[in-house]
Amino acid sequence: MDRGTQRPLRADARRNREKILAAAVRVFTEDGLDAGLEHIAKAAGVGSATLYRNFPTREALIEAAYRNEVAQLCEAATGLLAAHPPYEALRAWTRRFMDYASAKYGMADALRAMAAEGGNPYGHSRDMIEASIAELMEACKEAGAIRSDIPTSDIFAALAGIALTSARPEQRAQAERLLDLTLDGLRRTA
Repeated sequence: MDRGTQRPLRADARRNREKILAAAVRVFTEDGLDAGLEHIAKAAGVGSATLYRNFPTREALIEAAYRNEVAQLCEAATGLLAAHPPYEALRAWTRRFMDYASAKYGMADALRAMAAEGGNPYGHSRDMIEASIAELMEACKEAGAIRSDIPTSDIFAALAGIALTSARPEQRAQAERLLDLTLDGLRRTA
């Protein structure tokens, strides 16, 4: 096997990695950039060696945790569409977007520090998120649930704006109201 090819993780190793990523988001959200990696390992229920084997540097852990949050958010769109009518799937997904924004807010210092050092933790996240919004909006348009004259980029901008002003946990009620206003503005009127 060449060095560029990675073997799939064993099930227990994959679970440990997932536990570490979830704990990292929680701990970075609560403690910010100063969060200790040992604290993250303990919160994940794994040893420090397991954490370092998966993520040899703080930056690698921060980037992986952020990318995992984006991936989970984007993957949720298809699942929500399978389980709910399109407009309800869109509403549920926007709430998940706020959860993602809250986690990102808590990790903002760490992500900014990475970017300042030349890293790019954001990578293709905007494109991935816009693709998820487009998938949800297209399903809503096909169902006749929303207007067809609103571009995906406008909804992304609205969600990003709501996230900037209301992403803190204590502002969640305001975020919910702003999401309702935004989504109500999308509704197709007879």
